[in-house]
Amino acid sequence: MSTTLAEHSIGPAPAGPRTVLAASLIGTTVEWYDFFLYATAAGLVFPALFFPVGDEVAGTLLAFGTFAVGFVARPIGGVIFGHIGDRLGRKRTLVATMVMMGVATALIGLLPSYASIGVAAPLLLVLLRVLQGIAVGGEWGGAVLLAVENAPPRRRGLYGSVPQIGLGLGLALGTGVFALLGQVLDPETFLSIGWRIAFLLSVVLVGVGLVVRLKVLETPEFRALHSSGATASVPIVEVFRARAHRRGVGTGMLARWAEGAAFNTWGVFIITYATTTVEMDKTTILLAVTGGALLMAVLTPVAGRLADRYGRRRIFGIGAAGFGLTVVPSFLAVQSGIPWLAATAIVAQLGVFYAAMTGTESALFAELFDTGVRYTGMSLVFQGSGIWASGLTPVFLTGLLAFGAGDPWWAAGYLVLTAVISLVAVIVMPRFIGWRPEWARTDPW
Repeated sequence: MSTTLAEHSIGPAPAGPRTVLAASLIGTTVEWYDFFLYATAAGLVFPALFFPVGDEVAGTLLAFGTFAVGFVARPIGGVIFGHIGDRLGRKRTLVATMVMMGVATALIGLLPSYASIGVAAPLLLVLLRVLQGIAVGGEWGGAVLLAVENAPPRRRGLYGSVPQIGLGLGLALGTGVFALLGQVLDPETFLSIGWRIAFLLSVVLVGVGLVVRLKVLETPEFRALHSSGATASVPIVEVFRARAHRRGVGTGMLARWAEGAAFNTWGVFIITYATTTVEMDKTTILLAVTGGALLMAVLTPVAGRLADRYGRRRIFGIGAAGFGLTVVPSFLAVQSGIPWLAATAIVAQLGVFYAAMTGTESALFAELFDTGVRYTGMSLVFQGSGIWASGLTPVFLTGLLAFGAGDPWWAAGYLVLTAVISLVAVIVMPRFIGWRPEWARTDPW
């Protein structure tokens, strides 16, 4: 038997709102820094060090393929830690996943290259990427629920957007560190040891994150559920047993397609496309992505607040539509090779349209599931869709770019299609299964 979210407060909060939100934000920032640091390295470093096949496109595809492996592993982490989170509590998973991510990232920074140990190098790289994927797969749902399940009813969109800021900050830190190291080090030094510094910094960030997270207790909603003895025996089974939850998983995965594709186009793929195909300066593109990520961090909570006022689905849908309508102009801007024009397109895509989607989706997906299966259900939506919506996007776009002989129109067409699919899914999505306060029952789409 599943428990729905009560409209009144269930006991005193285990920590103040600022502490809870700080723990959620710092944790996701560290996790995404680690996870997407790999993405930047996959475009700039790994083809030469771990996949020296003699063909630039083939090397890039192999590097992005290992990037995608992390996304394939994420649903596994979501199911494992979702089960723990729904059965034993949200906090336990947050500490375990952060330690796992930090160790895997630091070991990548210490990994010998293909020239040193041969085929063992890419194999070990893939293994560590799998561990990264499992860790972030379990992290996201817990971090979001730490914020959302401590939120007042009318501010769940805003609270849920706070851990999403970590995505922008993590990306900005990752690309920013790479840009800085690329400026202060010569290319040979950067390729040999410079990129490793960025990965080893994870140890420091994880230490800071753990100090904050260990101060936070369990969420009031889960404490009430656990004390009543109503936790699900096997949460993943319970998710698929209820028709409303099954529909939530399906529409949630499709809705997230545009969000995942948008981020991995303008935060990952564009770095390789702009620096190799268009032959733009690496630092310029890295700084543009960093700027877009910082603007995203600023506007993400704005989107969450607007979602509280105007409806989650409406704000998410506006972001998806904006992304789809501006894909072609944005590619034209980057293809022009004009630095300020390309930077403007990247910053607008990441900082405005993507922010509208990522700032809304935490509360949107949380409201698809009852409390007893919420961690597992949200993780299935976010991490399951991440395989094709996020992880395979750079691979798809690289292949479509090669198919189009360097012209981006096939790639742009694919991205427009993802926006259309997501917009339709969010329109037909079920509303407020577990959270249905009186004031939201007339929620406009």
